[in-house]
Amino acid sequence: MDALDLLDIDGLLTGEERQIQETVARFVADHVRPHVADWFEEGTFPRDLAPELGRLGLLGMHLDGYGCAGTGAVAYGLACLELEAGDSGLRSFASVQGSLAMFSIHRYGSEEQRQEWLPRMAAGEAIGCFGLTEPDVGSDPANMRTRAVRDGDDWILTGTKMWITNGSIADVATVWAQTEDGIHGFLVPRGTPGFTSRTIKRKLSLRASVTGELHFDGVRLPSSARLPGARGLGAPLSCLGEARFGIVFGAAGAARDSLRAALDYANTREQFGRPIAAFQLTQEKLADMAVDLNTATLLAVHLGRLKEAGRVQPHQISVGKLNNVRTALAIARECRTILGGSGITLDYSPLRHANNLESVLTYEGTSEIHTLVIGQKLTGHAAYR
Repeated sequence: MDALDLLDIDGLLTGEERQIQETVARFVADHVRPHVADWFEEGTFPRDLAPELGRLGLLGMHLDGYGCAGTGAVAYGLACLELEAGDSGLRSFASVQGSLAMFSIHRYGSEEQRQEWLPRMAAGEAIGCFGLTEPDVGSDPANMRTRAVRDGDDWILTGTKMWITNGSIADVATVWAQTEDGIHGFLVPRGTPGFTSRTIKRKLSLRASVTGELHFDGVRLPSSARLPGARGLGAPLSCLGEARFGIVFGAAGAARDSLRAALDYANTREQFGRPIAAFQLTQEKLADMAVDLNTATLLAVHLGRLKEAGRVQPHQISVGKLNNVRTALAIARECRTILGGSGITLDYSPLRHANNLESVLTYEGTSEIHTLVIGQKLTGHAAYR
């Protein structure tokens, strides 16, 4: 039994769920942990991990058909937990690929679009991204400036998207744009004339992840590029709900990895003739963090069961994302204090996790927006409108 699992949360899982979690944990131990500090320092993401993730069935794993594994919500969440225990950038890649790009095609695309893209994306042979956020529009996507205008049977797409995970390496982008009859989604393959991208550099967070800016300069798209089932802002927001669910689990993974690193260090680092784990102040830190970690993990599993029952609500996902990300960030920071000066190096994971979680706190709904979603549920008043 894992010493950090104070409440026997493992006992709430099925055998299949535990097997999936163990498989992903082994993959991370073998293929990610030995290299992730270098990736973070160099600011690189190894694209060759994509087919490896595909072979494990981790890309779009909660979707049905088209080469996707069709697993339950909790199994998908546990995979996100183990991926983010390695690094938030790895979970972000899988989350954007499966819960944003692939989910948007699976839910709103035509059968031709699904057949063209989903099998290759599930295998990691094609990479997708999700273009919603813009340089001047983040939390208020209804006021996006990207436009798509009819020109005969075609569409002309113009605009810019910003802070797009996988953006500069994606083979296809799901792009959301204003049209004369509301917001629509479009699939824009790389190489389409007028579509360019650049990688955002000099990041202090999510360095082992590709973040891009997308530019659309009069991009001509056939009518078949539009996602026929997507109309209105509810479509991209539903995709974000899928990705936020993965974050609820993923943040718990970053917290668990941080706490494990701090606990191992505290048991081996000696001061005043004994391990620092034997001192009351250190034990208080460890105990408080373990309680918070177990609470966050229980919340994640509970939301997963609600999702599997078809009962999860958007405000509940907001509760999970708000609580678990800020809990994980606090745990990662506190673990760094136990590590002392060693904690500022890439030899230990907590500060890397803390840096990454600063981005997770902001993307796919800032903590302020999720607070207001919960506030609206409590009061009936939408404070952000």
